Amino acid sequence: QVQLVESGGGLVQAGGSLRLSCAASGRIFRFATMGWYRQAPGKQRELVARITSGGSINYGDSAKDRFTISRDNAKNTVSLQMNSLKPEDTAVYFCNAVSGIDYWGQGTQVTVSS
Repeated sequence: QVQLVESGGGLVQAGGSLRLSCAASGRIFRFATMGWYRQAPGKQRELVARITSGGSINYGDSAKDRFTISRDNAKNTVSLQMNSLKPEDTAVYFCNAVSGIDYWGQGTQVTVSS
């Protein structure tokens, strides 16, 4: 059984920063591609950033130059450092693990006030 637990969401003013963390249980972590997705009200879920087991990184257009994804295989965690936040970054952020099967966390709310 794989469990993903997100933390670090909250309310921040525009221009501020937040750091999201995802703790993964189970033995798949070191082999899995880990990612962050987000879903705003009325919109489809979209990729924010993902990192493979080998460290290759992809960012969604909204995250480029502002967000940084990282992983710690020793601690089974993946983090997302978000800087220069904008009101349009307001969404529920989900942690994702892919290792043959997609696993999702329950999500953490990020709200950016103007």
